[in-house]
Amino acid sequence: MTQDGFMSQLSMFFRDLPHGTSADLNDCIVAYWNGKAVVFAFLCEPGNDAVDEEFDLDDYVWEEWQPDFERWLKGPVFSVRPEILQWLKEAPPHDGGA
Repeated sequence: MTQDGFMSQLSMFFRDLPHGTSADLNDCIVAYWNGKAVVFAFLCEPGNDAVDEEFDLDDYVWEEWQPDFERWLKGPVFSVRPEILQWLKEAPPHDGGA
């Protein structure tokens, strides 16, 4: 699987899910749709569901986590995280024409 292929599949999932849903990619990483793109974020620590910080899925991260992401596609797990919902409420509105 390529990084672009994974991103495409992940984006398709988000089209059918409620706003603010996160994809629980593994014990450390989640992803969510911000209205324009998929955003990746680390969790604070294993066993703690709080989101710590966002990051870009660059080549280094992709290579390190690709096996986990491929496993996730075989059995996707989603959740709703209060902090993500709050961030999305606070974000400026998305201009569809931009």
